This record gives sequence, C-alpha cells and structure tokens, in this order.
Amino acid sequence: MGVNGTGEPREIRVDIGELVLDGFGPGVDPGRVSASFERELTRLVREHGVPLAASGALSVDALSGLPPLSAGLSARRLGQELARAVHSGLSGRGEVAR
Repeated sequence: MGVNGTGEPREIRVDIGELVLDGFGPGVDPGRVSASFERELTRLVREHGVPLAASGALSVDALSGLPPLSAGLSARRLGQELARAVHSGLSGRGEVAR
C-alpha cells in the first residue's frame, strides 16, 4: 500500500488466493458468489479502507473468528456477506494470522 503526502493510501491491493464455500448447498454458484464478493469488498475498501494497514503494508495469511454465514443465502447475498465478514477481519474484528 503506497501513501501519498496527505497520509491517504494511493493504492490498496487485496489478493484472495482461494474462496472456499464449505457447507453450502450445490445450488450455490461459486462464480456468482465470487463476483458478488469482489464487488462488495471493492466497495467496502474504497469507502472504509483497510484499517489494519493504516500504518503501512500488511500481509495476512488467514482471517479467523469471523461471524458465521447462513447456508440458505442466495449467491449474491452470500458474496456480499462474505465480503463484509472479510472486511470486518481486515478492520481488526477477528483474528489475523500473519
């Protein structure tokens, strides 16, 4: 994450290596979940940043302790809720493995 003269980040890059959907029915389309997840996480990062990276670059191997997600959600809603859970972890709510 680069920082310009005002202390605001120039660039925020979030790489998700794998999106695992264990415990969800066969009717959940992983492609739609992934697209919804990406759109929502992009929106959240643009609007709120990544608080754990406020002091500079941050590399996280895993997030845990995040809220559970309902198995009955639509693909769109599941992607949105998953992105909110991940952003919550990147905001300091959850456990971070570095």
